[in-house]
Amino acid sequence: MFIGQYEHSVDQKGRLAIPSKFRKGLSDGAVATRGLDGCLFLFSRSKWQKIAESVGQLPETKSSARVYARLILAGASELEFDNQGRAIIPGYLRKYAGIGSSAVVIGLYDRLEIWSKTKWNKYVEKNEAKAAEIVEELSNFEY
Repeated sequence: MFIGQYEHSVDQKGRLAIPSKFRKGLSDGAVATRGLDGCLFLFSRSKWQKIAESVGQLPETKSSARVYARLILAGASELEFDNQGRAIIPGYLRKYAGIGSSAVVIGLYDRLEIWSKTKWNKYVEKNEAKAAEIVEELSNFEY
């Protein structure tokens, strides 16, 4: 299970250090792809396999299914970690997420999200104020 929030620098080669506590859950490999809300999703290889299979089952006759499949599958990249736990995030993914020299890596149960520090701070500021509304909207949600 991935939980927590960590800020890391991104070097000029596009390398980002993934926190060691997260790397344990990525021992079978990792796949990064375009996420939602302007971030990147990072999945373990086993979770990615399930996602890819699900996306592959979407009806090709639906425009929204084709768009989603193209964004998620064509945007995916397998990551390799060096001895320091860094992975090169491809330029097209960094550009998509607006990631420059600093990124925030957050754990969300079965995936990680990688955000530009600026986008993440704006997102949190915008949504923290309406957290009670959001939980109320999820009427079936229980702690």
